[in-house]
Amino acid sequence: MVEQYLGNDVTTFLASHGLSTTDVGAWVTHPGGPKIINAITETLDLSPQALELTWRSLGEIGNLSSASVLHVLRDTIAKPPPSGSPGLMIAMGPGFCSELVLLRWH
Repeated sequence: MVEQYLGNDVTTFLASHGLSTTDVGAWVTHPGGPKIINAITETLDLSPQALELTWRSLGEIGNLSSASVLHVLRDTIAKPPPSGSPGLMIAMGPGFCSELVLLRWH
C-alpha cells in the first residue's frame, strides 16, 4: 500500500507548497514496522539516515498506530534540523489513509 499510494501523496502535497522530497530537512514518520519504514525509504528515495529517529522509535515503543508519530516528533524537536528547514510529518492508518503535515523549523 505504501508503494502504491504514499509516493504520489507526498510528491503532490510537497509540490503544492513549492517543495520536493529533496527539500525536506526532517522526516517525522509513523513507525508502522520494518516493512513500512523500508517501503517509505524506498518509495521516497530517502537515505537510510533520513528515518533514523523513526527506527529508534520503533525499537523503543513499537507501533502505537498513527499516534506513534508524536514520539518521533518529540525526538526530532530534541535534535532539530537547521532553522528554516521544512519537515514532513507522515502518519498512516488502517485501510491505508495517510496524514501529511508540513513543518518549518525555527
